Amino acid sequence: MNGLFKSLLLIFLCYSAYGCSLFLLQREIMFPRWLVKTPPETRNTIPGLEKIWMETRQGKIETWFLLPSGELHTEKPAPAAIFAHGNAELIDFWTEEFRPLTRLGVGVLLVEYPGYGRSEGKPSQAVVTEIFTTAYDMLIRRKDVDPSRIILIGRSIGGGVICQLAAKRPAAALILMSTFTSLKSFVRKYFLPAFLLRDTFDSESVVRAYPGPVLVIHGTSDETVPYEHGLKLRDAAKKAEMMTYDGAGHNNCPPDWNAFWQEAEKFLRDAGVIRGSAAPFEPKP
Repeated sequence: MNGLFKSLLLIFLCYSAYGCSLFLLQREIMFPRWLVKTPPETRNTIPGLEKIWMETRQGKIETWFLLPSGELHTEKPAPAAIFAHGNAELIDFWTEEFRPLTRLGVGVLLVEYPGYGRSEGKPSQAVVTEIFTTAYDMLIRRKDVDPSRIILIGRSIGGGVICQLAAKRPAAALILMSTFTSLKSFVRKYFLPAFLLRDTFDSESVVRAYPGPVLVIHGTSDETVPYEHGLKLRDAAKKAEMMTYDGAGHNNCPPDWNAFWQEAEKFLRDAGVIRGSAAPFEPKP
C-alpha cells in the first residue's frame, strides 16, 4: 500500500508540474512568434501600400493598408476589410493574396500582432483584441473608408481574434478561414482541464450572436483545426454560407486565392459591401 501511495503521489506531482508548465507557457504555444523570422524591410515599393504605425499601450504596432484599385476604386468612400493572420505568420506574407479583393474596390488593413515582426509588446486575447479594436477605430476615421461597409476576415487563430473584434465593433460581413469554435476544444489534447486555459477565443459564441452574414471557409483535410469546427460555426450563424475545399489542409485553404475571391464576390455583394459593376480579375502568373 505504501508503494502504491508513493507511485500515485509521484504521478500527481509529475502531472501537476506538467500542468503548471503548460499553464505558464500556453501563450508562447498559442502565439509562437519566436518561430517566425522577420523579413528585412524591402517592401516600401509595393504599389498601393500605406505603412501605418499605431501607438498603443503595448507600444508601436505595425499595420499595412492596401488601397483599393481597379474599376471600382472610383467609389468613395470605399469599403474596407481588416485581416487577422495565423499564429505563425506575419502581415508581410499577405499582400498578394488580397490583391484580388483590392481590385474589387475594397481596401485591406493588415494588422500585426504584438511581439511579431517589427511590432512591440506581448500577445494575449485581451491585448490582441484591444489592438484590433484600436485598428478598427483608426480605419473608420479615414475619409476614404465607408464605416458601414467593414469586412472582418480572420484565418486560423486570426479567426478567433476577428470574432473578438466582431463582439466589440459592428461589421457588414464576417469571413472565417480555417477557424476553430473555441480553444477549449483543444485542451483535452494536452490532458488538461479547461479552466487552466487563460485565453479561450470563443468564436462560436460570437458567431451565434452576430447578426450579419458569415462566410466560413474550411478544408476537409485540415490537420490543425478539424473540418467539424467549420461546420459548427456555419450552423451557429444566423446568416451563413460555407465554402468547403475537399482535400485542403490547414495551410493551403483556399488553394487558389484568385478563384476564392471570384467565388466570394457574390457573398460580398449580397452583404452590400460591394456595389456597382464587377471589376475584372487578373489571374496570378
